Amino acid sequence: MAIDSRMVMLLAIIRRGKGGTYIKALQEDNVVMHFQCVGEGTAPSEMMEFLGLGNSEKDIVISFATKTTADRIVADLGKNVGKTYGYQGLFMVIPTSAFSRISAEIIKKNSNDFVKGGVDNMQSEFKYSLVLIAINRGFTDSVMQTAKKAGATGGTVIKARHAEADIVEAFANVKLEDEKEIVAILAPENVRNEILESVNTEFGLKSEAQGVVLSVPVEKVFKI
Repeated sequence: MAIDSRMVMLLAIIRRGKGGTYIKALQEDNVVMHFQCVGEGTAPSEMMEFLGLGNSEKDIVISFATKTTADRIVADLGKNVGKTYGYQGLFMVIPTSAFSRISAEIIKKNSNDFVKGGVDNMQSEFKYSLVLIAINRGFTDSVMQTAKKAGATGGTVIKARHAEADIVEAFANVKLEDEKEIVAILAPENVRNEILESVNTEFGLKSEAQGVVLSVPVEKVFKI
């Protein structure tokens, strides 16, 4: 079977307290990069119960894998439909339209080809992308200044932490900080690449900010 090394995001919104167990399960499938934060569901309790999501407090886990790995995980989930995993939540696979190359090489477990740097940009049929920048806390203002110079108009900050980072540390030969901030920037395609390259050059994984930079395609955007 051909290997598809394109990067995808695995997004899980699951019962509070289950994040660690879920991450360990993904590590058994060689998924090594995870960011964890907390959230709270907004659905009425009746709907939450109907969906099997339990209480409204949630662990949100953002992980990254190759398309081949994600397909294998999805296939395993499909074979075990009806099995109770106990996560009481949702699992989603989201394609990326760009990914910082050092991080992609770590995820793909290739040779120590980290010095190339830069960002792998992929063709996108969509007009907008959501740029996601995971950095050490304290660098958000500097990142936003760089992003705005490249064409960004604003962003949203999500508090998170780097979960089970020892494998990434070994591959990248860096000591990662646990406390993270994820900056989310909605960007039109004509400035997406410049934002990604500018931020990654100054705040990439080998910098003090230890940034992971990527983007995911956005199909529709509405002001509400």
